[in-house]
Amino acid sequence: MGNICVIGPTGAGKTTYLAALAYCPQVNNQIFTITSVTEDAKKIANKAQTIIKNGASLEPTIIDGVKIKSFYDLPLYQFKIKIKPWLKKADEINLVVRDYPGEIFNELVSGIYNELHLEFIEECLKKDIEGCLLLLHGWEDNSDNFYSQVMGKFIELMDKHDRSQNLRIAVAMSKCERGELWPGRLDPENDIFNVHLPRTKSLLRQGILAQNLQFYAISTFGVLERNDPRPNRQDETDQIGSSRSILRIPKKWRPYNLISPLYWLSKGKRMRYGV
Repeated sequence: MGNICVIGPTGAGKTTYLAALAYCPQVNNQIFTITSVTEDAKKIANKAQTIIKNGASLEPTIIDGVKIKSFYDLPLYQFKIKIKPWLKKADEINLVVRDYPGEIFNELVSGIYNELHLEFIEECLKKDIEGCLLLLHGWEDNSDNFYSQVMGKFIELMDKHDRSQNLRIAVAMSKCERGELWPGRLDPENDIFNVHLPRTKSLLRQGILAQNLQFYAISTFGVLERNDPRPNRQDETDQIGSSRSILRIPKKWRPYNLISPLYWLSKGKRMRYGV
C-alpha cells in the first residue's frame, strides 16, 4: 500500500487536486483507470462530478462541519490506479492519501506550537509514509524566500525523524496552466523552479538525496486546447470577499500530469506517460 501525504500552503489546491484525481475525465481512456475505494474518496468524486458539470468551485477541506480533533478526523482518500501502456503489462498503484490543512505548512517558518498541528506533521513523517507530495503555487513576489524557509524547516524535521534517507519527495508547481509557467511544464526543475524559485530548488537539492527528489508541474484545471493554451480557469469572488477558482469551460476540462508524481512516489521510478 502506498501511503502518501499531500501538503502545501493554503490555496495551493490540495483538495481540488484530489477531487480531480477522484473524478478524472480520462477515466475510460486506453492509458489508465482510477477507482475510488474509501467513502471519503467516493464522496469527493461525487462532489467533483457535480462541480465539473456546473463549473462551480470546490470548498476547502471541511470535515462535515465537525471540528478536527486528530489526524484520524482528516479525510482518507484511497484510490486504485491502473496504468495500461501499450504492449506492456498493466501497472497498479494502491494509493492512500491524507489531505493536510494548509495552516501546518504556513506555520513551519515560525514554529508549530499547536499540539494538533504537531500531531499532523508527526504523521507525515512516520515510517509507513512512502512519500510526500508538496504542492506549491506561488512563483512571484516573495514566494522563493518564503518557500526556502519552509523547506529548510521541513528538511530539519525529516532529519529529526530519521526520514532524510528514505522519504521520497515530489515537489510540484500546482497551477502550471498560468501563461508564465505553462511553457516550462516539460522540464519544471530547470524551466520553472530554477527560474522562479532558485533558492528553494537549491535548498531542496542540497538537503534531500538526489534519488529521493523529483520536480513536477501539474494543473488541475488545464488549458482550453492544445492550440489555445489559455488557462481553463477563472477567478470569482463570493459574497464574503473570498476568491476561488472555477473552470472556465467545464466541457473542455482536461487536467495535466496528475498521476506522474504519485507514480514516482509509490514506485520510485518515473512514468513514461505524462498523465
